[in-house]
Amino acid sequence: MSDATRRFANIAARRAAGEKSGIASVCSAHPLVIEAALRHGAARGADVLIEATCNQVNHEGGYTGMTPAGFRSFVEAHAHNVGFPVDRLILGGDHLGPNPWKQMAAAAAMKKAAAMIDAYASAGFTKMHLDTSMACADDPAVLADETIAARAADLAAIAEAAVERAGGEKPVYVIGTEVPVPGGSLEALDHLHVTAPGDALRTVEIHARAFSRAGLEAAFGRAIGVVVQPGVEFGNTEIVPYAPAKATELVAVLDRMPQFVFEAHSTDYQPAGALNALVRDGFAILKVGPWLTFALREALYGLSHIADILAPDPSRESLPAAMERIMLASPHNWQQYYPGTPEEQRVQRHFSFSDRIRYYWPTPEAQRAIRTLLDVLSDKDIPRPLISQFLGQLDAEAAAGGVKPLAHELLIGSISRVLDIYADATRQ
Repeated sequence: MSDATRRFANIAARRAAGEKSGIASVCSAHPLVIEAALRHGAARGADVLIEATCNQVNHEGGYTGMTPAGFRSFVEAHAHNVGFPVDRLILGGDHLGPNPWKQMAAAAAMKKAAAMIDAYASAGFTKMHLDTSMACADDPAVLADETIAARAADLAAIAEAAVERAGGEKPVYVIGTEVPVPGGSLEALDHLHVTAPGDALRTVEIHARAFSRAGLEAAFGRAIGVVVQPGVEFGNTEIVPYAPAKATELVAVLDRMPQFVFEAHSTDYQPAGALNALVRDGFAILKVGPWLTFALREALYGLSHIADILAPDPSRESLPAAMERIMLASPHNWQQYYPGTPEEQRVQRHFSFSDRIRYYWPTPEAQRAIRTLLDVLSDKDIPRPLISQFLGQLDAEAAAGGVKPLAHELLIGSISRVLDIYADATRQ
């Protein structure tokens, strides 16, 4: 087991010993986010955990077109380019289960999930969130907890066999499925509930029995995290911050299961104090994704305005105009998520906290629009008054010399501001 994975595997033990310990899980495949995360880790001498989801990366390519081995090569190439030591890198798989194939019968979907987790384990991913909670085509609408746990154990057996075959590191596991909707809530957030303490305990107990029946006691001994709902969420325009008083009983459960910490999903946009409180209370693995690409979009749009001032050209399409055209031509990634009038939808397409625009950045047209913008700015030093006007969040750091006034560096700086908040909360 690498030093980084060993440190990660000991996160619950460190908490039990009284140490405030946590780690941010960077959930993105965007090259600039990956670069920023690795540069940030290198500057701080910290481990970096990067996760891919089952829809994003799988043995069939996912929506990124990358297999787990391909994603690993992609991340490690960035690590080499920025001087980040790969022995401090932890790669994870999120929601590993039949979700991409849930429209199929359960047996067929689980066969696909087995092939996927085999690919993740064979590629050396050492953090695996097992999520078999979704009903497949011939399942009842709501699966029994025992079924969920048995399917998770089946996938763990595949992962263990793959590592044994490949001779790699034994993975650590995260179990549990009580999470917000990936990418933010679609509904009003006034009814958000915190996981009941008994449900968290039951999740661990049922999974322990399922793993034991499968002869996987050693694998379950490497399970370190339970996914729960601490009462945090974000929607298109709303953010529900962590309220420690509402999670007191849930937090107390950790004293009864010292093998585990909690994993919190959808922690994006939480105030710094809330993230600190989450880690203090044992929500030691903090998932973040849309906030990072939201910060990237903020900087890209700011640079587009700056380009119009430094190099005015009426014939050049602005980046916001290009993205509006691209999203209108292919609405499937935003239409069902953004309700309201056409004007309200237009605002949400670009500025929603749910950040559905992130699915469009990899498209060839969006990539061309970004290249055009960056070519215009090239290696120009951007005057500080324009940074103050259009990238105000970076003004102080640019003035202090922490961020060079160059387009690429300002993009990295915008993402790194978010990573700084998580690093301070997790003491990385």
